Amino acid sequence: MKDLEKNSVQLVTIAEEEAGQRIDNYLLRVCKGVPKSHIYRILRSGEVRVNKGRIDQLYRLQAGDVVRIPPIRIAEKAAGNAPVPGAEFAIVHEDSHLLVIDKPAGVAVHGGSGVSYGVIEQLRAARPQAKFLELVHRLDRETSGLLLLAKKRSALTSLHEQMREGSTDKRYLTLVSGNWTNPRQHIKLPLHKFTTGDGERRVVVQAGGQEAHTVFNLLRKWESFALLEAELKTGRTHQIRVHLASSGFPIAGDEKYGDFALNKQLQKANDARGALKRMFLHAYRITFQHPETGKPMTLTAPLPAECERFLVSLGQPIGKHS
Repeated sequence: MKDLEKNSVQLVTIAEEEAGQRIDNYLLRVCKGVPKSHIYRILRSGEVRVNKGRIDQLYRLQAGDVVRIPPIRIAEKAAGNAPVPGAEFAIVHEDSHLLVIDKPAGVAVHGGSGVSYGVIEQLRAARPQAKFLELVHRLDRETSGLLLLAKKRSALTSLHEQMREGSTDKRYLTLVSGNWTNPRQHIKLPLHKFTTGDGERRVVVQAGGQEAHTVFNLLRKWESFALLEAELKTGRTHQIRVHLASSGFPIAGDEKYGDFALNKQLQKANDARGALKRMFLHAYRITFQHPETGKPMTLTAPLPAECERFLVSLGQPIGKHS
């Protein structure tokens, strides 16, 4: 919806694409720059009404609901924030329900943790006419590749359900350091997520953690590196990175869980190879059922040029596999 007029009462009719979401989440999205505490205050006070009646923050909006939004004062600091620059990204697929992009490495999917904005905020800024645009899943900032966004609430619900049931198939390409020998290897290690004192998200292998399962297929092998396809059976935070690092095969360029001395060396080219200045992890393929038609869809995103160049610089692989 369009930006709200902050100094007058607004009556907004909920469109089909916006139905299904909680009133508090809806207000947080459309009242840009308004502190979260203020949103909950106007909800508790009854200043926000739906169809002329009071509701609580858990109310789920329905198509056709008329929402009364009171005049909202924005703190000067919030009002003075720099606007999010609109940006479009390489589109792999788009229809009335879905937008699938090829996210570049180094770009966060959303704001937070020291990042003022990410892909979702930039896309919303670039598409002010979009009534609904939400992330279906996330990719780490350092990871490139396929990112799914829903353009309708029904699409978001359908895709989340498919992911919970394990009926989606997500594949990644990654380059690891070490002498990997198994053509196909299952890694099942429980993962525990925690936040450090300075607010950084970290994951460790720990008994009692969340069950996590990744299958790795060997694609190409060199003396000191191996190109793997990672097949996610569960979708935990940093799963591929931690499973590999804990097994003695850190991802090349991984600044959080990798081999820091090696990463420093990889920043510069030498006689044996080119330079690698990013983490080598790319979401290259995903299969799911289209949320409206139910037909299977498989989308792919090619390996980024900088990763392809690094592989070429390693010379002929010792062996190619499936």
